[in-house]
Amino acid sequence: MSGAGKTFWTKRLAASGYPRVSCDDRIEEKLVPRLAAGGYAGINGVAAWMGWPDSATYTERESEYLAEEIHTLDEILTELEKQLEKSLVLDTTGSVIYTGNNLLMRLRRQMTIVHLAACAEEQQLLIERYLNDPKPVLWRGAFQPKPGEGPRETVARCYPALIAARRQSYEALAHCTLQVAVLRDGSLDAPAFLKMIQSKTGNPR
Repeated sequence: MSGAGKTFWTKRLAASGYPRVSCDDRIEEKLVPRLAAGGYAGINGVAAWMGWPDSATYTERESEYLAEEIHTLDEILTELEKQLEKSLVLDTTGSVIYTGNNLLMRLRRQMTIVHLAACAEEQQLLIERYLNDPKPVLWRGAFQPKPGEGPRETVARCYPALIAARRQSYEALAHCTLQVAVLRDGSLDAPAFLKMIQSKTGNPR
C-alpha cells in the first residue's frame, strides 16, 4: 500500500548500486500533459489531479491512471524480457495488482516480488498518511460513502477494507512477505534487507 516503504527500500538498494526503476515516476511522465493543464506536478500533483474518490472526475481519471500504469509495466517487462540477465529493482505502485493477470504473471516470472505487509497499527498510520499527504490511490469501488458522511470520514472507514482486499492479492502474487514493523528497525541496511528476502525465498538473485 501507499506509504508502506516501497520507495524507501528501493532507494536504499539503488544507493547500494542496484539499478532502480520507479513506476510512479514513469506514470507521472506519461501524465505530464494532463497534469500541466491543471497546474499539477510531482506525485502529490498526480494525487491532486485524480482528486478525492468522491469527486466528479475521479472515476475517469482513475481509469486513465490505470491505463498508463499498464502501459508502464508492459514497457518495463518488455525491456527485461529482452535482457534476461539484467539486474533491476522495481518500485511498483500499490495498484500494480489491478494491471491484469497476464502482466502480473510476466512480472512474477521476471522478478522476485516482495510484499511489505502492515500490521493493524501500521495500517492506521497508512490511513493517516493518506489523509494528510495524499498519494495516488485506486479505490476500484471500495469508497462507499454513507449518508451524511464527509469524504475524510469515508476514507477512514473504507481504507481498512481496501487494505484487506488488496492484502489477499499481494500475498498471492508475492514470492515472500516482510512485515513493515520489522523493517522500521533503523539499523537495517540494504544488504540486511536483501538477506531477509533471500532467507524467505531461498533465491540468491
